[in-house]
Amino acid sequence: MNLEFGVMPKRIWIESQDCDPDASDVIVEMEDGSFYTALFVTLPYLRRQMELSFEVSKQLPDTPAIRYAVMETPHILVENLCRDTIEDTIDNLLALDTFETVFTRVIDDSMDENDSEARTRTAEVAAVVLTEVLRAEENTVA
Repeated sequence: MNLEFGVMPKRIWIESQDCDPDASDVIVEMEDGSFYTALFVTLPYLRRQMELSFEVSKQLPDTPAIRYAVMETPHILVENLCRDTIEDTIDNLLALDTFETVFTRVIDDSMDENDSEARTRTAEVAAVVLTEVLRAEENTVA
């Protein structure tokens, strides 16, 4: 499903950054009730990942010690994790029609796009993520 032109964020949750000030999970609820998630990171986060790979590779026999970072899921690299920076980035991604290429839609595996019961389950899954996984700060986007 592509986001229809004009579908805007309804709410944005940004993970508290107490333990990791260089990375933050973000969940976006759209006006149509769909949920999306992405990881926002800064350059120090990438440097730390490279340093970790270097330390691990030093301990493995017959492997060269080298700094690298492998991104298994999309990461959005930003200058800082301030709310304004994240919200402005989301606005730009929506305007450029690239939002869905970097944000992952939170869905129930059995979801049929037209099934209202599945959409409710999806909203419940997103709610569990918000309440159980993230220490989130809610902001309603005007």
